[in-house]
Amino acid sequence: MSRTARIYRIHELLRGNHRPVPFQRLREALEVSDATIKRDIQFLRDRLGAPLEYDPHANGYHYDERDGPFELPGLWLNHSELYALLAAEQLLEAVQPGVLSDRIGPLRSRIRQLLGDSGADAEDFAQRVRIDRVTSRAAPGEAFTLVADATLARRQLAFHYHGRARDRRSHRRVHPQQLIHYRGNWYLSAWCTEQQALRVFSLDRIEGAEILDAPAQDENPTAHDRHLRSSFGIFTGTAESWAVLRFSPHAARWVADEHWHPDQIGHWTPDGQWELQVPYSDPTELIQEVLRHGPDVEVLAPNELREHATHRLQEATRLYKK
Repeated sequence: MSRTARIYRIHELLRGNHRPVPFQRLREALEVSDATIKRDIQFLRDRLGAPLEYDPHANGYHYDERDGPFELPGLWLNHSELYALLAAEQLLEAVQPGVLSDRIGPLRSRIRQLLGDSGADAEDFAQRVRIDRVTSRAAPGEAFTLVADATLARRQLAFHYHGRARDRRSHRRVHPQQLIHYRGNWYLSAWCTEQQALRVFSLDRIEGAEILDAPAQDENPTAHDRHLRSSFGIFTGTAESWAVLRFSPHAARWVADEHWHPDQIGHWTPDGQWELQVPYSDPTELIQEVLRHGPDVEVLAPNELREHATHRLQEATRLYKK
């Protein structure tokens, strides 16, 4: 039985009991040594502020509740809850290293102290759980903080944006709607005043961000969600076509369990292949997903997407013919 569980059990035995609970009763309930019980009693009194009184005649303990009932104070969680908090702290640090360190630090210290108090080993937990940020692009800390502050404070934001698709810089003034963490990277969904439309910006391409003294306009949540979910991946827009992909039996063992899009349609073919249909607007990310499967996937339709994939594969092959 962990210390946390023992503390809860001792508290249950003492709470509302006006007569001292004999030490023998505690020993039977906890099934631990006398020394362990005495350490738990001391922890309750010294660390948690319990009004514990010892009665030598009864050789037992009771709460002095003349000032009211005593309850375990503050953040007092069980083993699994503390582990969940520590895992969440690691995930927060992993999604944007360094930016939240100052704010998470005190919470991390408190969680690890509570883990230690409960008999768990926080350092051992940290060694047994690993979170790798594969292919993630780190957003500059200043940009991340300014974009997050503007989004939460509902203020307009101005910045220079160096888009990858056209490889050019432009000045944008936007109404932030949502911060999105997608496949290891951060994006801002916002209404762009220049384009007069919803756009998605990669935070690692934002430069010179400035929070403006003007309120941000909220888009209709349903329309905003529909815009983000209407086509494949982060390259949003109204779905114009449906891609039909056929995966080999080897790749199908994994792809059949993957969630590519909320409206995807998939089925097994008689020869053990997996046929997947997904809506898309911009083919950029969809082609990237197709190419990573190499010879284990074939684009069946539409013809334009098939030609796009063929062209990219031919370009790749040409590199190895030199």
